[in-house]
Parts: sequence; C-alpha cells; structure tokens
Amino acid sequence: MRIRSLGVIDDAVVELSPGFTAVTGETGAGKTMVVTSLGLLLGGRADPALVRIGAKAAVVEGRIVMRPDAPAAVRAEEAGAELDDGALLISRTVSAEGRSRAHVGGRSVPVGLLAELADDLVAVHGQTDQQGLLRPARQRQALDRYAGDAVAVPLEKYGSAYRRLRAVAVELEEITTRARERAQEADLLRFGLDEIAAVEPVAGEDAELAAEAERLGHAESLASAAQLAHAALAGNPEDPEAIDANMLVAGAHRALESVRSHDPALGALAERIGELGILLSDVAGELAGYADDLDADPLRLAAVEERRAALTQLTRKYGTEGTVDAVLEWAEQGAARLLELDGDDERITELTAERDGLRGELSLLAQALTDARVEAATRFASAVTAELASLAMPHARVTIDVRQAEDPDGVDVDGRPVAYGPSGADEVELLLAPHPGAQPRPIAKGASGGELSRVMLAVEVVFAGSDPVPTYLFDEVDAGVGGKAAVEVGRRLAKLAKSAQVVVVTHLPQVAAFADRQLLVEKTNDGSVTRSGVTVLEGEDRIRELSRMLAGHEDSVSARAHAEELLAAARADA
Repeated sequence: MRIRSLGVIDDAVVELSPGFTAVTGETGAGKTMVVTSLGLLLGGRADPALVRIGAKAAVVEGRIVMRPDAPAAVRAEEAGAELDDGALLISRTVSAEGRSRAHVGGRSVPVGLLAELADDLVAVHGQTDQQGLLRPARQRQALDRYAGDAVAVPLEKYGSAYRRLRAVAVELEEITTRARERAQEADLLRFGLDEIAAVEPVAGEDAELAAEAERLGHAESLASAAQLAHAALAGNPEDPEAIDANMLVAGAHRALESVRSHDPALGALAERIGELGILLSDVAGELAGYADDLDADPLRLAAVEERRAALTQLTRKYGTEGTVDAVLEWAEQGAARLLELDGDDERITELTAERDGLRGELSLLAQALTDARVEAATRFASAVTAELASLAMPHARVTIDVRQAEDPDGVDVDGRPVAYGPSGADEVELLLAPHPGAQPRPIAKGASGGELSRVMLAVEVVFAGSDPVPTYLFDEVDAGVGGKAAVEVGRRLAKLAKSAQVVVVTHLPQVAAFADRQLLVEKTNDGSVTRSGVTVLEGEDRIRELSRMLAGHEDSVSARAHAEELLAAARADA
C-alpha cells in the first residue's frame, strides 16, 4: 500500500510480506493508520478528520496480487476493471470536505464495490472491525471445508436433489398456475361451443335468411311490380284492346318475315326479333309464376327474424368477421383448443408425485448433512477450545450450534416446517462461553475486543486452509496477554501464515519475533510538523526495535540479548 496525507502519515509505502507481517511502533506513531488505510481500501467509512492537516485529500493505493479466476477478480472485471500483470490496483481518495472516490483496475467505481471485494479478500479481526467468520454463512462454509468429504459427499447428493426439486417445483407451479387460467379458458370454450351447438348454424345461412327477410318484408310491393311488368309484356286480361310488348314484337316480326326473302340482312333481323318474342314470353311466364308463388305469410317472416336474431347473437360473441362462417371457424378452433387444455392433468399428477418423492429424499439427505456437520462441529469446538487454553483463555469454551432452520413456508418434516436451501437446512453459529458457568453466546457478543481477536485467531488457526479468504488482519490480538501466552499467539500467527497472508498490529516482541517481515511505524518531528513513516526492518534494525519493545529502549544489552534469543527461537520453531 501507499499512504499519503492520512493522519500522522505524510507519505509512506507499506510492503506486506506474503507470509506473516508484523506492524510495530511506539504508541501514537500511527500504527492504527495502517489498519485504517486497509479499511479504506476495503470500503470502510471515509472520515474527513483522517485527512492530514493542511492537505486537500488523503489517498490510499493498494496493489493486490490474485488469480484471474479469483472471485474478487471476476467481480472487479464485471465492473469494468482490468488486472495489471496479475494484480488488481485499488485506490481510495478522501477529501478534507468529506467527499470520497474509489478506483478499481483503472475504473471509477462506487465505494460499495470495494466492500463487495473485501468479502473475498481480507478477514479483519480487531477491536472495532470484525468481518469474515463472524458471518454465519462464512461459518457454515468454513465448517464444511473443515469437515472435508464427510460433508462434501452428502452435500453433492443433496445439491443435486435440491436443484431437481426446485426445477420440479417451478414447473409444477407454472403448470398449476396456468391450469387455473386454462380451466377458466376451458369453461368459456365449453360454454361457447354448447351455445353454438344449440343454435346449429349452417354455413352461409345468415346471408340466405337476410335475403328472405328482405323479400318477405316487401311482399306486396314485389307482387304489384311483378303483375305490372307481366301486363306490360303479355297484356292485361281486363283490357283486351291494350297494346303490350308481345303484340308489338309480333307485329315487327311479321313485317320483316314478308320481305326477308328479298334481303338476307332483313332475314337475320327477323330471326333476332323472333328470339326476342320468345324471351319476352318466357319472362312474362316467370313473372306470373313469381307473383303466384310469392309468400306474404307474416308467421314465416317472424320465424326468419327470430332465427336471424339467434345467429346475430352468435356472430357478436364468436364471429370476428360478423358472419356465421366466422362463428363456425371459431367453433372448430375452440374444439381443438379444448382438447389441448385438457392435457395438463396427467403432467400435474406426475410432477406432484416426483415432488413428494424428492421432498422425502431431501429430508434424508439434509439430516445426513446435519449429522456430518454436528460431528465436525464437535471436533472443531474441541480444537478451538484447546487453542484458547494456550492463548491466555484457559477457561473459555467454544461450541458450534448446528440446527435446521425453520420457515413457515418451508417443507413440513415431522411437524416442523424446515427451510431447505442450496447448502442444506442448517444454520451454523459459533458460540463462546468465556468462563465456567457462562452461557454460550455468539462469539461477537461473548468476548471483549482483545478476547475476540484471540478467539478468531484460534478459529482461523483451526480453519487454516479451509477459509477461502487469502489475507487476515489482526489488530489488538495480543491485548491482555504477555509472557508465554504472547509466545503462543506469535506461534499460532506464524502457523496461520503458512496457508494465508497474515498482517498483525502488535506491541508485543514475542509476537513480532515470529513475523516473516517487521514494519516499523516511526514518528518524526520537524519543528512544528509531525509525520510518520513506515520502514522495513532487517538485521540490526529489527533487533533494536525488538529491544525497544522489550525494555523501553533499544540500547539495553540484556534487551538485545533477549531480542536475539526471541528471533532465534521463532526461527527454530518455524
């Protein structure tokens, strides 16, 4: 990390070791600013009071090496960031006015993204900031990794059954929901088809009935017109001397017949006039028959109108084109659709049976998971309790509460509505009883700040290699301990550092001696300006700092001897 204008730190570069890094320095030198800087990179609250007096803004930049497929790298790339030669560059700026900006992989991002990345990057254990294994979900994941195949095997079987159950439940819910809608649709179709069947319409019937109704409604005027036309063509029996069309045509035909032998042209015209006379006679006969056959029965007209009304009711409901043919087409399509709608019942029966079977199977698998986790939790609790005994907490006892979660909307198992999730039905919670007679409570509530850091150290040591977080930060892990207990704290931090990166802010030389790298936060005073810097200690410089931590000043001969002894013992222990 590079830290600029943050608290007492003017400009400093913090080089963290891949293993165990100890941050030391006198009280007030600015060790806390190292923790604060890391907190800002992890999306912590931006306090403008942290900005160095006289500076416009405080800036913290970090370079985090990670695999391209690491969860944090994937999430950062989703936000548009890019890895730089296998490292993710993160920066956080806090202005003196309180404004905050964040950049990840060269892209400006919301500060909230830093907090998301932090979940997969660093577990912080300190007096005021606890993350990582304090979250129940992370506790369950870590316990499962600690248990190994004992949980992994049934968890894989459970996961397969759970996913199938979810798929069946979704399909069944979809079909059931659709079935209700389809049942309503089917009822409407049956009603419509029954209504059409009761009327029994015939194709083209509406047009025929309309023509008949028009004819019956004007029967008298039609008959009168036919009779007048007949009289004009064939004569009026009541007026024998009246001239009609047939008489005139017959006269014209006779006139031409007498001279047709003299000119073929007139002969042809005579034939055509003869044909005209025949046509007039046929038309006159049809007019006479039409007038005689015309039905002016009002009862028939009423029947036609009643039938038309029934057909009109159907065409309004089911005939998109307002015709009987459209009604018949709707009926044909509706009958086919009704057959289709009646096909889901068998599928619902099949899915319901499969769902019930999967629920029973899932219940057995979930119980097997619970049993495996309880067994692993017992081993884990014993291991952590033993660790605490060496960390100046000899009477503390850690347990893990593994219980199946209940949900009013869950699946009923032996009268209990169990909430099945992707990883089983278990809720896992770490509990601490700090002294005999105390009731076990969640670790965040059952220990003081210093005790909590030691509890989390013990937990992390036992979980070493199981928790996927690559970096651990411990602040105040050595609060309230000294002597042999302090050595044990250092030894366990070094043990944890074999499988992860560990950063510890400490005032105990017994802890610092076990570090792979020791950083000194040192305050200088240039007149009226006070600033701190961060230095990597090696060789003689590290012995001098350990001497200062042991005796209060670095020139003590006995303190130097003790410091050398501590370093030698730590290296031998490694």
